[in-house]
Amino acid sequence: MRALKMCCCTVTPKISFEFFPPKTILGSDHLWQTIDRLATLNPQFLSVTYGAGGSTRKKTRDTVARIHRRTGLSVAAHLTCVGASRSEVMAVANSYLEAGVRHIVALRGDPPAGAGTRFTPHPKGFSNAADLVAGLKRVADFEISVAAHPEVHPDASSAQADLDNIRAKVDAGADRLITQYFFGVDAFLRFRDRVRAGGIEVPLVPGIMPICNFGVLRRFSKACGATIPAWLKECFDNLDNDPEIRQLVAAAVATEQCKQLQAEGVDAFHFYTLNRAPLALAVCRRLGIRPACDSPAVPVGSANAGQGRAQA
Repeated sequence: MRALKMCCCTVTPKISFEFFPPKTILGSDHLWQTIDRLATLNPQFLSVTYGAGGSTRKKTRDTVARIHRRTGLSVAAHLTCVGASRSEVMAVANSYLEAGVRHIVALRGDPPAGAGTRFTPHPKGFSNAADLVAGLKRVADFEISVAAHPEVHPDASSAQADLDNIRAKVDAGADRLITQYFFGVDAFLRFRDRVRAGGIEVPLVPGIMPICNFGVLRRFSKACGATIPAWLKECFDNLDNDPEIRQLVAAAVATEQCKQLQAEGVDAFHFYTLNRAPLALAVCRRLGIRPACDSPAVPVGSANAGQGRAQA
């Protein structure tokens, strides 16, 4: 294990935030409050997920378009290969172009039955994420982000096969790698070494998951292959009924992770928000990122919202 450095970085990192389409009216209200708060940090972009099997296709499109109109920030729309023909996927891509959205997070996607089941391409669809990236680049010069797994994709036959798949996505035109969340900083650094040694030079952005609910995190992690270190489990032991302390521990863990990564030269972070603002706001403040004015923010969607962000 390499010796991790102490962070003395003074460069403010770039940030981005991921959301998912809400399922209820209450969830929708909560999402827009979260977006309004996080948008005040002027992120590089906001992204919106696509449900398993394309189950939230319309909700994703509607949410992306509304964020774009409401905030003026760059929005990245998730798009997958699952459950749709090439022409159907390209129709969605063209609808984003018409809405002024130029950034796509191109993913193979999980099978409709969920992670851990075998992926079978649509008979007339894209076979994998690299195929999707190439198809998108034929439609327009989209900015394209793709996924990477520091601890190897669960479906990959080997770490080398996983790296070869990443290279294929970049060769097809991907502009950025965003990683699955992880908690071992060393695992990310080893992965970064392998990516760079393999000649892949596009930006590699670590995905950061501030822990809202440890029980839910364990279920997510089992499906996606993310390791939960023993020290992390110990941090959250016996906190199920103590939400205030759990929140403080979660903010401290994510902040320390980001600080260690900064010390190793990482200058961008992608936060998986789970549609919640407080933890991401707390971590960003510790990274030196805060609204231009710390007084109560004007809602981004209001008539008096700062227009300087509109071209961010």
